[in-house]
Amino acid sequence: MTQTAVITGATSGIGAEFARQLAERGYNLVLTGRNTERLEASAAELARRYSVKTEYLGADLSTDDGVAAVAARVREPDVRVLVNNAGYGLKNDFAHNSLDAEVDHLNVLVTAPLKLTHAALNSMQAGGGGRIINVASLAGFLPRGTYSAAKAWVINFSRWANIYYKDRGITVTAVCPGFVHTEFHQRMQMDKTVYPGWMWLQPERVVREGLAAAFAGKGVSIPSKRYRALAAVSGLAPQGTVARIAGRGR
Repeated sequence: MTQTAVITGATSGIGAEFARQLAERGYNLVLTGRNTERLEASAAELARRYSVKTEYLGADLSTDDGVAAVAARVREPDVRVLVNNAGYGLKNDFAHNSLDAEVDHLNVLVTAPLKLTHAALNSMQAGGGGRIINVASLAGFLPRGTYSAAKAWVINFSRWANIYYKDRGITVTAVCPGFVHTEFHQRMQMDKTVYPGWMWLQPERVVREGLAAAFAGKGVSIPSKRYRALAAVSGLAPQGTVARIAGRGR
């Protein structure tokens, strides 16, 4: 059976790059996101360029209906790779965001990956295995608001699931980039110039290293030596100091 990869948040940035590199590996694709026009154009271009079959599925993962639609496709027996990439950040701190905005944020970053991973695990166990990639963030190693808290959940969950399901032929990998040149910060209306150039990565590298880690069966991928060092330091330094440094980026 031809193998298929489902990628959430595939419209641009890291998600679009996962789609490109998986198509390059010969996987058929299901691209999901909210902007169906861009998904349709991306699906057509990837099909033409890599001679793979592509589908697109418009879905808002902050809603039950959106998650259910993607989960139904994930359960199909041809799906052997799931990339939980959809996500965004909130500009203000917790107290200044509406509760509805925070709940939608949590649904996209935690509830949707939880439900989609559950769907994938059951299907993949029946079908002989697969790969689940959860796009987290270096922020998951830092005390920095609800985005960091959500990504910390993704990292911990992925580590556990990778250990627990590996002997059933399923690997689960948390990909934890730092700052990446995508539309993420633009959507948050954040000034990218406050961060030095050495801190920025390209999506191609993040995805290349993430896929290598996933296919090697690793539970966590932190792209680049510089960010692996920062993650290690953040676990050793006083958390109050880490929180103050991390908070300067807002």
